[in-house]
Amino acid sequence: MAETRNEELRYGPLGRSCAHLCVDMQRMFAEKTDWHTPWMPRAMPNVRRIVEAWPARTWFTRFIPARYPGEGRGTWSQYSKRWSGMTLEALDPDLVELMPELAEFVPPAEIVDKRVYSPWLETGLDARLQARGIDTLVVSGCETDVCVLAAVLGAVDRGYRIVVAIDALCSSSDEAHDALLTLYRSRYGQQVETVQTETVIREWTE
Repeated sequence: MAETRNEELRYGPLGRSCAHLCVDMQRMFAEKTDWHTPWMPRAMPNVRRIVEAWPARTWFTRFIPARYPGEGRGTWSQYSKRWSGMTLEALDPDLVELMPELAEFVPPAEIVDKRVYSPWLETGLDARLQARGIDTLVVSGCETDVCVLAAVLGAVDRGYRIVVAIDALCSSSDEAHDALLTLYRSRYGQQVETVQTETVIREWTE
């Protein structure tokens, strides 16, 4: 993974209209499964710092796998066949849960379950955030180039200001992680700001 540089928030500090969207920090990605994400221990302390500072402003997403191989529409059916060992009928159900270091914050933190990469489809997340007056999201979690990407682009389409906490992300691919950070900086500068956790903590004021 390339060295990350700290950047400042271009559009000013964060306030009462900000929430933390923490993507898929689940045991099945941390433990020795087919979807193991080796960086998660490195990202966890920074993820936890954000959650600990604003537990009532945190929404955790959880990716819920297919129940059995072949379940799902279109390519999702092929996906669940390819990853048959990661279906609900094959997995220890506890592996779907949040990491223990984060689960202790629920409640007041909330959980959003999803069956695809995006947390915006068939979850009611947008309506829940709008009901709280949220227009800005700090994004952390797993994986930078898959479910975090889907969360960020869906939020962009819905008009949210996005602050990606770059040292609170994890992936199983250094190259894809670095490419996504480059993409955000070079192509999504109007909607996506990339900073380190320390900047988020310092600039999020009530």
